[in-house]
Amino acid sequence: MSGYSTIVVGTDGSESSLKAVERAGAIAGGGTVVIACAYFPNDGKAANGATDTLRDEAYQVMGSSPTEEILRTAKERAIGAGATTVVQRAVQGAPVDALLQLVVDVQADLLVVGNRGLNSIAGRLLGSVPADVARKAACDVLIVHTT
Repeated sequence: MSGYSTIVVGTDGSESSLKAVERAGAIAGGGTVVIACAYFPNDGKAANGATDTLRDEAYQVMGSSPTEEILRTAKERAIGAGATTVVQRAVQGAPVDALLQLVVDVQADLLVVGNRGLNSIAGRLLGSVPADVARKAACDVLIVHTT
């Protein structure tokens, strides 16, 4: 076993985030992998906020319907990488806030995210999911090189 009993990994359905899911599945051992996909309700006000937060990836997680497909695909990838116990969680809200709250809710030992956006100019100026969770998480954080 890897020493981590509960691993939370975030995905938005991008290939980069699915690589992070695979890494979480590979290191889970006998532990539980909790795959999270944050989404915004499909209404006008939330849609504008989501577009500002997610920029180019906003189309992927608007409303809960695409979220279910993203989670199904991510679960298959985690199992394919070796995970035996996988829990799927669609979480309403901004990705950073949703992941950090889920870590607390499930008492995770490890949070896994991809590095997408970490080295971009926008990521440095506006913040990125990997940088923000690394600063704020109450558990170990693994930033997987996915790009």
